[in-house]
Amino acid sequence: MKLNPLAASTTHPPTEAMRNAVTLAPMTPDQLDAVMAIEQTAYSHPWTRGNFRDSLNPLFEAQCLWYEDELLGYFLAMRGFEEMHLLNITVAPVRQGQGWGHMMMDALSLLSRHEGAQWLWLEVRQSNLRALKVYERYGFRQVSIRKDYYPADRQQREHAVVMSLKL
Repeated sequence: MKLNPLAASTTHPPTEAMRNAVTLAPMTPDQLDAVMAIEQTAYSHPWTRGNFRDSLNPLFEAQCLWYEDELLGYFLAMRGFEEMHLLNITVAPVRQGQGWGHMMMDALSLLSRHEGAQWLWLEVRQSNLRALKVYERYGFRQVSIRKDYYPADRQQREHAVVMSLKL
């Protein structure tokens, strides 16, 4: 498997043929290099390899979205009683704005319903306005704020917005 983020172009939206050719498959330990390459370019405070490795167990839903051998994105969610908690959803920066995140949210919603979940939950940085808008457009509603939840620059903390979606 190879990952070449520079080969992708954000100026050309994906074709219908490309959309029809993507696959969603469980994340495996041998894919963590590709996942980490995206994670480290997408976030100022990325997850660690250990975070991902620990999430590769039956309590979690860890999926990768592929187009041929290009990793477009991934999501990780934790199962709960009648709920699913989205922990991480990331689209490769060179592929953002092309609908892949929405496609993964659709897949997560379907998987959650299949598991018997009634609700989908998430936290998002209060400063991540782009993600907040995406989640709101998808139907999530703000439930509360978790104060000082995320690490921020210079040993400071940032609030998290807690959101939920009734499935």
